Amino acid sequence: MARAGLGSGWRCLFANDFDETKADAYAAAWNGGKRSKELKVEDVGKLKIADLPGKQADLAWASFPCQDLSLAGAQAGLAGERSGSFLPFYFLMRTLRELGRGPRCIALENVCGLLTSHGGRDFHDICRLLSQIGYRFGALVMDAVDFLPHSRPRLFIIAVDRSLPVSPSKQPGRWHPARLIEAYEGLRPDLKADWLWFDPPAPPARNTRLADLIEDQPPDVTWHSQEETNRLLGMMSQANRAKVAKVKALPGLSVGAIYKRTRVEGGVKFQRAEVRFDDVAGCLRTPGGGSSRQTILVVENGNVRSRLISARETARLMGLPDEYPLPSRYNDAYHLTGDGVAVPVVRHIAEHILEPMLATSEIELVAA
Repeated sequence: MARAGLGSGWRCLFANDFDETKADAYAAAWNGGKRSKELKVEDVGKLKIADLPGKQADLAWASFPCQDLSLAGAQAGLAGERSGSFLPFYFLMRTLRELGRGPRCIALENVCGLLTSHGGRDFHDICRLLSQIGYRFGALVMDAVDFLPHSRPRLFIIAVDRSLPVSPSKQPGRWHPARLIEAYEGLRPDLKADWLWFDPPAPPARNTRLADLIEDQPPDVTWHSQEETNRLLGMMSQANRAKVAKVKALPGLSVGAIYKRTRVEGGVKFQRAEVRFDDVAGCLRTPGGGSSRQTILVVENGNVRSRLISARETARLMGLPDEYPLPSRYNDAYHLTGDGVAVPVVRHIAEHILEPMLATSEIELVAA
């Protein structure tokens, strides 16, 4: 999805993932189903410099696993088994720098929990490591909701070779919330000296709603029976049932997004179904269990229906076009989209930060 967001003006030199299903999906999207020579299916920790292209790239993009950094995970930080994959990636970048062919820019994408993981130490360490190998850097928090009907705030760290001319803002802007500014304030003085306040313009007002992306008869999920829908409604708190009652009284079509969550009420744990009717889907997550799959509630002229969100709907929420191929198995497709990065967010970063800085006639990408 990073490659989709960067667009046709970029040429991919190398791509890597350890997941075979994702590799097949990448091949289907970009090479007619055949695994091309730039795709290396391997754990990043096992990659060697010889696996990488022999020429300098303009950009290395890394979206490393978030489970050890998010509130939903174990919060083991960069030392965790999954989010710890950043360090092998970094060692590759460091060696490329030593060989004189380090990428001119590096983009890192992760959950916003990286800002506070281990009291901010993980974020500080990433900045320190980037500085040590000759990069200046900055960060932005961008939410897919500014582009799509999907609440998905993500942290983007952009590192730039010190030789590149950069004209950032002199102060924080709309993409720098309080928690990011606090993380910046926690940096050492020498790292603050390397900091760049990237401040791209606001995107045009979003003109799509969640209801616009919903399929009437999706091929991979079925509508719940009335009994199943009633059971789902019965899992709601009084406040959430009131939301449904309010929408039922309205004419026309309304679509709500539901996640099941465990809540403690009066010292007792309950599994609750929590719904939002602001025409925005909650943040997609990978389907680690039944509660991780998002459910939609469709209310039309007083009638209520429910079902799991379809794979194609999740792809639309990430900004992928309908012709973009998805894995045939529902869970595989959901895992692909739930693990991805919103396409128009990447395009906005590329158009307003990366491409103006690089200002080359042929821009080349290394995706990891």
